[in-house]
Amino acid sequence: MTSCPCGSGRGYDECCGPLLAGGAAASPEALMRSRYTAFTRADLDYLENTLAPEAKEDYDRGETETWVKEAKWDGLEVRGATMDGDQGTVEFVARYKFRGKVLAHHELGSFRRHEGRWVYVDGVMNPRPAQRTADKVGRNDPCPCGSGKKYKKCCGA
Repeated sequence: MTSCPCGSGRGYDECCGPLLAGGAAASPEALMRSRYTAFTRADLDYLENTLAPEAKEDYDRGETETWVKEAKWDGLEVRGATMDGDQGTVEFVARYKFRGKVLAHHELGSFRRHEGRWVYVDGVMNPRPAQRTADKVGRNDPCPCGSGKKYKKCCGA
């Protein structure tokens, strides 16, 4: 049994193989993993067929073919995936070598169901996590604990 290039830990024949042979992905993550596997196998038809119609407008098959064939794929890390009805996202890092350089493609990809099948819509490169914000309590503001005292005379002391 050959392990699947997507890094799922399962065999290719039970993981991405059926999808690349025409099966439908069960989730955005499954589609993302199968697309990574298609990159490793230079399966340009699969990569094109799993794009949303609007994403196909910008798809350059020749450029993709050059990139796919010259890259040496070193692994996929899925950092998170969401699915809400017919929409989903997958944050991932694909590692590869291209023209002698070690590179990483970090993306938050968007997916949706189109005609009953998951398709790749677009992605945000190098997504940043949401920043935590906290309201700053001034010294003379009422204390947030609810005591009625000024912050400096209560919890800020």
